[in-house]
Amino acid sequence: MSEIQRQPVSGPGVWSGEDFETDLSYSYQLTDAHLAELDQALHGVKSQGLSLPEISAAQFPLASLSDLLSLMATDLRAGRGFALLHGLPVRDYDYEDLERLYWGLCSHIGMGRTQNSDASFIHYVTTGERRPNQGGRGVGFPRKSPLHVDLNDIVSLLCVRQAPDDPPSWLASSLTLYNEILKRRPAGLDRLFEGFEWDRMGEHDAVEAATSGYLVPVFSQADGQMSCRYNRHWMQAAAARNDTPFGKENVALLDMVDEIAQDIKFEFEFHEGDMQFCSNYTVLHGRAAHASEIQDDRRRLLFRIWLDVPDFRAFSDEAVVRYGIGQHGQLGWTPAQMLSGANQQPRARRQDGAIMLA
Repeated sequence: MSEIQRQPVSGPGVWSGEDFETDLSYSYQLTDAHLAELDQALHGVKSQGLSLPEISAAQFPLASLSDLLSLMATDLRAGRGFALLHGLPVRDYDYEDLERLYWGLCSHIGMGRTQNSDASFIHYVTTGERRPNQGGRGVGFPRKSPLHVDLNDIVSLLCVRQAPDDPPSWLASSLTLYNEILKRRPAGLDRLFEGFEWDRMGEHDAVEAATSGYLVPVFSQADGQMSCRYNRHWMQAAAARNDTPFGKENVALLDMVDEIAQDIKFEFEFHEGDMQFCSNYTVLHGRAAHASEIQDDRRRLLFRIWLDVPDFRAFSDEAVVRYGIGQHGQLGWTPAQMLSGANQQPRARRQDGAIMLA
């Protein structure tokens, strides 16, 4: 079990929604010059015939955007943990070009990893015809998406088409969440630092277990940095798969976690052409429910990219905290691994089931 800090966390990553009623420093806008540069870089990779995993920051030069993207990257790693970028003209491109453009922009912040059973680098978040194979995950459905983390260092979402009833999106600081738990129920931190098994939602390979098999701490600490890994659905699904009662105490504890996260959340509008970027160690994300749509061309559609960033932060056990929830089946492969066919071989694992780091 990770060492438990009994003092409040401080720093720019500790915030609540009300802090952004007047502070708009999280929000960035693409200019005409930025858009022209993005378009030029897109034409460059198309002229070279590069596939998505072959496109890196070097092949997608963005000189005028570099300062803005560097500032955003710093926000994600050492600041508030999130950033919003506005103004991508999504209707000007077909989906294939929009993928290249979005991927190229994100390559200046981190390296993409695969994120579903189809080994896609860009996940179509939708209930429509373009939804990829995603096992038992409930990604893209109209029901409420409770505050949670995704499975890599950074999650980015691009709004291609919002639902007609315009549901608000949510972010919450998991560092503020920690401080509030410390105030209200400090004894509960023992269980949260111990952690829970995570289900793999049917996306594991035949030689892999259906759950993590090891406990992933909700909170962990290394070198003075607190990290959070929280997705209640995946945690409870593992208990159900193992036929292990989750227990009233655990339910009550996670009810409190969810209640606090909702109380401290930042609610914002997420519209066509907007991009959000979140650290999956210091920020939870989610959204309100929205109405179902019968017509496919009216259904909500987001593009999602998972990014891995070298030296992003310190981890108490990198194999478990960083990679312990997103390295199974066809999830979590790098572009180089996909191009080499490494994803066709089983991952090397430690005795406890966590992946073997190089």
